[in-house]
Amino acid sequence: MIIPEFELKAFLSAQQSNPHAWLGMHPVKKVRSRGGVVVRAFLYGAQRCEVVDMDAPGAPAYPMRLLAAQGFFELLVPKKTKLFRYQLRYATEWGETRQVFDGYCFLPTLSDQDLYLFNEGNEHRIYDKLGAHLRNVGGVPGVTFAVWAPTARQVSLLGNFNGWDARYHPMRPLGSSGVWELFVPGLRKGELYKFAVEGGDGHRRIKTDPYAKFFEAPPNNASIVADTHRHRWGDGAWMEKRRESAGADRPLSIYEVHLGSWRRVPEDASRPLKYREIAPLLADYVLEMGFTHVELLPISEYPFDGSWGYQVTGFFAPTHRFGTPEDFQFMVDHLHQRGIGVILDWVPAHFPRDSFALAEFDGTHLYEHADPRLGAHQDWGTLIFNFGRHEVRCFLIASALAWLDRYHIDGLRVDAVASMLYLDYSRKEGEWIPNQYGGRENLEAIAFLRQVNDLVHHYYPGALMIAEESTSFGGVSKPTRDGGLGFDYKWNMGMMHDTLEYFRRDPLHRKWHHHLLTFGMLYQYSENFVTVYSHDEVVHGKASMLFKMGAAHIPEKAANLRALYGYVWTYPGKKLLFMGGEFGQSAEWNHGASLDWHLRQYRDHEGVRLLVRDLNQLYSSDPVLSAQDFRPGNFRWVNCNDGDNSVISFLRLDEGETKIYLIVGNYTPVLRANYRVGVPRPGYWLEVLNTNAEAYGGSGAGNFGGINTKDLGADGQAQSLDLTLPGLSTLVFLWQASAQGKALQPTEVAVEVAADAAAFLSPSVSA
Repeated sequence: MIIPEFELKAFLSAQQSNPHAWLGMHPVKKVRSRGGVVVRAFLYGAQRCEVVDMDAPGAPAYPMRLLAAQGFFELLVPKKTKLFRYQLRYATEWGETRQVFDGYCFLPTLSDQDLYLFNEGNEHRIYDKLGAHLRNVGGVPGVTFAVWAPTARQVSLLGNFNGWDARYHPMRPLGSSGVWELFVPGLRKGELYKFAVEGGDGHRRIKTDPYAKFFEAPPNNASIVADTHRHRWGDGAWMEKRRESAGADRPLSIYEVHLGSWRRVPEDASRPLKYREIAPLLADYVLEMGFTHVELLPISEYPFDGSWGYQVTGFFAPTHRFGTPEDFQFMVDHLHQRGIGVILDWVPAHFPRDSFALAEFDGTHLYEHADPRLGAHQDWGTLIFNFGRHEVRCFLIASALAWLDRYHIDGLRVDAVASMLYLDYSRKEGEWIPNQYGGRENLEAIAFLRQVNDLVHHYYPGALMIAEESTSFGGVSKPTRDGGLGFDYKWNMGMMHDTLEYFRRDPLHRKWHHHLLTFGMLYQYSENFVTVYSHDEVVHGKASMLFKMGAAHIPEKAANLRALYGYVWTYPGKKLLFMGGEFGQSAEWNHGASLDWHLRQYRDHEGVRLLVRDLNQLYSSDPVLSAQDFRPGNFRWVNCNDGDNSVISFLRLDEGETKIYLIVGNYTPVLRANYRVGVPRPGYWLEVLNTNAEAYGGSGAGNFGGINTKDLGADGQAQSLDLTLPGLSTLVFLWQASAQGKALQPTEVAVEVAADAAAFLSPSVSA
């Protein structure tokens, strides 16, 4: 035996941290005064093994000596003066004979440059280097594995291929980089694997791959070797259009979707739809409704359904719940080819404490801070990334870029940005540590957000970065060159809370809260806002959008909801609505059940849906309403002071004021006849939308399609309109230069509401 006994024992006890120095083929300087080579192999389940000289076809194989019953072999070839290409042929204890290349004869698959850039936080495509990747190395197919565990004593690869035994595939450390690497010839797509990481404390932790592309279901949670290059994309036209639209103000009406509960299959134990099943159904519905994008609640792999995906354990992997990574690519591709953008919720603010994932990955606080005042989230019981650590920042940036690269995602909505910006977020005095200047701002997180936003815009022009940020932090949607965070948009949480608080109140009391409709304009142009009514507003006892409305009965609630949507869709800002809100679902959202699609058979619910459809059509079809949201001159109050009547009115105008919309809202149940509103132009004002139209479930009261001005001053204008304002309604008028014109009617329902709903709810996939 040439290998020292203590090194052999290290292999047999899974303690060997330098396996490539002993396994594989190595020259031996002195063998009976002559040169030679030694070959060693440690093979799972092997009883006999021999070395096949690939440079000498037909030559007899060299039998190896079994040094340990666990499958450790050694061979001394004294007459060989040079290393040669070889394979291992071995017989297993279960009666198979295998012939494979030896993975311990290959050079590292990561270069010094890769490792240098990773350690300094600037390897933007590290997701193609760390993790598991199908590769052809020197003409030999297999899988490369690489993982960052800088304080580990030893790291081994586990899988079905070695009986989940940490002894058989020890990995090698690559210098001082902290990266451990191994190439395993012959492994294929679909192999399950994990890493056994022995920390400095001597404890071995079994961990999933932080960079894995695919995972199996809990409770095992193994990483799965996947190929994200097989799908043949057909969305070239969409991607080119997206690139050309970079930086432009454009229509953005987002349908927020939780894939697990949008629609389910009752005939199959009420299971969720798979990616390939949902793609055509979702595309059909989104196109009918006129939304421009869908935003998916997090589909990055997560173990707990009740987290809705916000406690991520696989930052590079589409969840297994709905199919494979290739299935997810198919869904995105299909939506793109139908003209629909796809935005993902992305969660870099925190991660869960699950022992199989990132927490204390190598026995130290590797991805998180050691001090809980910096590294523990009080609200969610999760951990906070150490944004100041180069390799952690590199990991998160790579996650963002990988979604846009591998899956052609059109944008990321970044969750919980406020919790990233402030060191004292949701903490009491003494529970947080100030920054180096004594302030409360998390300077490292701010630098990270600026970097990731700049890199996304650099590599993927036209892709959107959207912040869910609930404070008054300045410049969230301003470019980094101007001192901002570099997001394209920010969720308008203030307007959301104000409008819901207003419409929650009994209409008799709204006169005392008129400011809730007007206050938002004081800060409207400080950011590029998206007006949102998201999933967070329809859970945990907050009531559905319909049941938030301040009225006793469903018809009045529906009228309130229609009036709210009319106001919001004509107010400046991009739009987002969570699924179910578009047809006035009665119940709160339940992540474990389908939406209540059967409600569409009822006039009040279907009327809300038809209104949202027509609002989207009106919004998207005219740049005055959808592509000038951030120009202050595009908006002008007509009368924001009539709180006594709970009536509000404003204009939306193009730059030359050649096209003008007048929006008037009456938010009490009282019909107001001859209500005078001042307007800036004489002529005919066409009533293009009335949320009280019969097609939407209203009474039909209105202005007979339009009205001519009178030369009577009002609201500081020389002309005015004598309007009929139905109760609980929002009306939209468009100025016509000529005299009375033809009215635009609401889109007619092609078939009876019940039949229309039945057509949507197919026999095989329904609520």
